Amino acid sequence: MILVTGGTGFLGSTLIKFLIDNGVSVIATKREGSEIPMSLLASSLIQWINADITDYFALSDLFKGVTEVYHCAAMISYQKEDAAAMLHTNIEGTKHIVNLCLEHQARLVHVSSIAALGSSKANELITEKSHWDDGADNSKYALSKYESEMEVWRGVVEGLDAVIVNPSVIMGVGTGKKASGVIFQMVQKGLKIYPPGTVGIVDVADVAKLMILLMQSKEISGERYVLNSENLSNKSLLERIAKLLDKPVPRMEAKPFMLSIAWRVAKMIALLKGERPALTRDAAKASAAKLAYSNKKITDSTGYQFKPVDVTLKEMSLEFKP
Repeated sequence: MILVTGGTGFLGSTLIKFLIDNGVSVIATKREGSEIPMSLLASSLIQWINADITDYFALSDLFKGVTEVYHCAAMISYQKEDAAAMLHTNIEGTKHIVNLCLEHQARLVHVSSIAALGSSKANELITEKSHWDDGADNSKYALSKYESEMEVWRGVVEGLDAVIVNPSVIMGVGTGKKASGVIFQMVQKGLKIYPPGTVGIVDVADVAKLMILLMQSKEISGERYVLNSENLSNKSLLERIAKLLDKPVPRMEAKPFMLSIAWRVAKMIALLKGERPALTRDAAKASAAKLAYSNKKITDSTGYQFKPVDVTLKEMSLEFKP
C-alpha cells in the first residue's frame, strides 16, 4: 500500500492523480477542513484520512501494510508569527514519518526544497553537494526544510530506504490564485515593478513523475536530487507572463533599498489594520536573491527531460484569460 501525506496540496494532489490514473490505490492524509480537489473526489482508489503529521500515534495507525511513502505534507510561510508552528510541523512531522518508515521498513520519497540547499557562493550553480551555512541569514522556512531533511539523513544512517527531492519553485496548471498562481494574478492586475533576483522553476507534473520514477528505482537509495527545469531572472519571468496575458511588461526594477522600505511599510500597515503583512522581510529577501540550480544529477541518472518553462507558463495562462 502507498501512503501520500499532504494529499490535498498542489504537489500531493498532482502526484495522487498520476498514481490513480495508473490504477494504484493510495492512502492520502489531509488536514481536517482541507478541501479535496474535484479531480480526486470521485475516485474509489483513494482512502482519505484526516491526520496531523505531528501526532505520532495517529500516523502509526495508518502504516499497517504501507510499503511506500511519499511525504509531501509541509507548512510554507514567510510570516514571522507562523515560524514556531512551521518549524514544529515540518521537523516533528518528518521525524515521525522517518521513524515509522524505519519501523515498518517502508521506502520513502521525501519532498524537501531548494531552500534546504542554502545559497550559492561566487555565483556558482547550486547542486546536491552545496552545503548549508548556519551563519547565513536563512529564512525560518529554509531552516525548517533543512532540519526536516536532517531527520531523513538520520534515518538513512539507521537503515532507512529513502530518496530526497529538492524542487525549485513549483508551477503548473491547477494553482488557481494560490501559490505560484499569485504571480499571474499580480501581472493581470498591472504589476509595474519587478524584483532584481532570479528563480528556478519546475513544472508540478515533472516533480510528481520524477517522484514516482525514483520510488520505483529501487537501486537508488540515500540520494538527493535537485528538480529544476530552468533558471530565470524575475524580470524575464514577469515579462513572459505579461506577454501571455496581453498585459504591460513591468519596467521598473525594485532596488534592494526599495524592497527594504516596502516590507517595513507593509508591516506597519498590517499592524494598523490588524492583518498579516502582504510582504515580509524574508519574502522581500527571497525575491532579491540571485540563485541558480543545476539539474545535471537527475538528468544524468534518469535521462528525464523537463518540460520547458515557456510551456508551463502558457498552460497556466489559459486559467487567467477570459
